[in-house]
Amino acid sequence: MTRLLPPGATETRVPIAGGRMRVLRGAVEGPGTPVLLVHGGGYDAAGISWFRLLGALAPAPPVVAPDLPGFGGTTGIASIGSADDLADLLRELLRELGVARAVVVGVSMGGDVALRLALRHPDACAAVVAIAPGGLVERVGSAPLHALAWAGTRIPDAVLQPLARVAGRFAGATVRGFVRDASSLPPEVVAEFAAEGRAPGAGLAYGAYNRWAIGRAGMPHHLRSRVADIQAPTLLVHGRDDAMVPVEGSRTAAARMQLATLVELDGVGHWAQLEAHDRVLAAIEPVLAAADAAR
Repeated sequence: MTRLLPPGATETRVPIAGGRMRVLRGAVEGPGTPVLLVHGGGYDAAGISWFRLLGALAPAPPVVAPDLPGFGGTTGIASIGSADDLADLLRELLRELGVARAVVVGVSMGGDVALRLALRHPDACAAVVAIAPGGLVERVGSAPLHALAWAGTRIPDAVLQPLARVAGRFAGATVRGFVRDASSLPPEVVAEFAAEGRAPGAGLAYGAYNRWAIGRAGMPHHLRSRVADIQAPTLLVHGRDDAMVPVEGSRTAAARMQLATLVELDGVGHWAQLEAHDRVLAAIEPVLAAADAAR
């Protein structure tokens, strides 16, 4: 399938980990600190999550936005469930691209990966921006709800794949639930999310992440007790009307981190970078300026 390109973006394929990673870049790259954009889960991909932000950030810094293994147009790399391993892979990608340090921006699952990249490879992170990040809560809602979520992660891929194909038919309707105002979503993004939901293997990579992240009684790899070790300046951005990832996780993280700032957005759901990209961009710009000044 022909995949969505954000306005002002170019596409390249980077040989890595035995496969080819699809990476989007700004068409014009300036001299600022590079920015690494990490998309979320479900049927997401770089061209979806960063449809509005990639072009808005360029040309001030070089911007790179990969499709993670099992998502979008990346091929030849097996799905990676562990967010720690995904962080390691992105460090390898930065090396392949000749990027020593970057401002790492991640949304949802990608926010979890961005925080782990700062923990595992602090030398590579000039700053972190985590938008509605996963990995910061101890369980999924109530105990019964968590038990139900855990049971869902135990479904074998052989059974999950046909179920995912059925669910993918409704991806276009599902994506509208990610935001408070569905009319704020670009129609190209809704159409692309729906197309990704119908693609072979759709949802399996996100299922691998959930299988790793959700334990029987809690989230065994959550970062609440570890975020204080992050040394990079960190901006947490969270919509107050996020129905998917509780804002409480970002609040707790910000309170425990010495160099963290929390921006809560009224009237905004889970995909703040699409629903309120102007406000998200305004919050990110000082982070980029500070990273440039510290170079």
